[in-house]
Amino acid sequence: MLTGQTDGSAGYCHIVPRVPDGSTGSLFESSAQAAELATAPLAVRMRPRTLSEVIGQSHLTRDGSPLRKLADTDSPMSVLLWGPPGTGKTTLAYVVANVTRRRFVELSAVQAGVKDVRAAIEAARSTLGMTGEQTVLFIDEVHRFNKAQQDALLPAVENRWVSFIGATTENPSFSVVGPLLSRSLLLTLRPLSDDDIATVIDRALTDERGLGGRITLGEGVTAQLVRLAGGDARRVLTYLEAAALGLPDGGEITVDLLERAVDRAMVRYDRAGDQHYDVISAFIKSMRGSDADAAIHYLARMIEAGEDPRFIARRLIVHASEDVGMADPTALQTAIAAAQAVEFVGLPEARLNLAQAVIHIALAPKSNAVAKAIWEAGADVQQGMAGPVPKHLRDTSYAGAARLGHGQGYLYAHDDPAGIVQQQYPPDGLVGRRYYVPTTHGAEARFAERSERIRAILQGAVEPGPQAESERERTEPEAADPADPGPVSSS
Repeated sequence: MLTGQTDGSAGYCHIVPRVPDGSTGSLFESSAQAAELATAPLAVRMRPRTLSEVIGQSHLTRDGSPLRKLADTDSPMSVLLWGPPGTGKTTLAYVVANVTRRRFVELSAVQAGVKDVRAAIEAARSTLGMTGEQTVLFIDEVHRFNKAQQDALLPAVENRWVSFIGATTENPSFSVVGPLLSRSLLLTLRPLSDDDIATVIDRALTDERGLGGRITLGEGVTAQLVRLAGGDARRVLTYLEAAALGLPDGGEITVDLLERAVDRAMVRYDRAGDQHYDVISAFIKSMRGSDADAAIHYLARMIEAGEDPRFIARRLIVHASEDVGMADPTALQTAIAAAQAVEFVGLPEARLNLAQAVIHIALAPKSNAVAKAIWEAGADVQQGMAGPVPKHLRDTSYAGAARLGHGQGYLYAHDDPAGIVQQQYPPDGLVGRRYYVPTTHGAEARFAERSERIRAILQGAVEPGPQAESERERTEPEAADPADPGPVSSS
């Protein structure tokens, strides 16, 4: 295996030459490759050699899948692999190159520039012309390339001088230029499950390329490694290698040894057991109780234990409406933004966005009026309180609706200067039924009196019109600042 850099460039270029069938490499090359493999990290040594050895991406590697078809043919290809870190993007590129016996060239988008890309393409074109050997050009973190750098790939992809494989952790729709995206097959890698990570650990322990059965794991170590991995196979192999370093044959990795090796204390947290439900319950109740410090503690506890950040984000979205609601409508916007950040950025950086949303929800004025409204309305519907829709509100868009009396007598609210008219909206059996009862907390205070005024107009207790609207405007309190919870009551 040879490594080198293009002339005069700071870019990184990694080339794996392929030995043609029926020939052998020199003794020097074989020795050099054996020495390099012996000192390679465990994650590199355990890299799958065939598609059947790939763990956790069966939708891409099974018979008839796009990647399997590409690997089984000699035709040049262009592929974008999109997925979280440690799910096998680089591995799939190596495997495709290996099973198809193509020359493999890797460029790092972090270091390489347009000059490196053009040099790699020119070398691949020359090799193809002289020997007929095809080249897999793999670009890791292709989303880091700017438009000019990505455009430099287009002639090679268009003319099939190389089989291009790009890996990215970001959505290609936003990070890859349109012409390159349209010329490439987009394959999405899924996060590795706990069972997948456990399989990676078992294989590394027993395979001769790994630890070869020389090391065993003590009680609870596999579960701790799975939690620390967070779905990242590369990370779990790095942690396993660090813990095994210096152990004699027959040695055992204990939880204490693992904690010292990776400098991460074991978090007592079982995502399928009581700890999961206890911690998430305390997390939610701390936000509801406005204790930002406690809420942040439980957030950190879940993240450190390897909880799925998407699960946390979903709970934030729910409780922004359930526990804050109209008292601070911006809490829901913050929670949704945090959930989007989890998808676009991922951990560890997205913990900042999650923390911001947690603090926002914890410190916001509280109201469960929205939640109570939908709960009570739902209970009524379940009990059969769902009468016919009033005729004047029914659909009039189809032929014959007028003959049935649909829409007759309907008052268009915008025709009234106040924008509110006396009219029945609920079914007959629910007239006067109140679901939304606003509090006077935070921003919801300005909706409380307006809600009462609107109900009075709808029921005919107050005449609609400019006078009523002017009276409402005089009596309506100024909009409350969502960030100001108002006076804190001792009750």
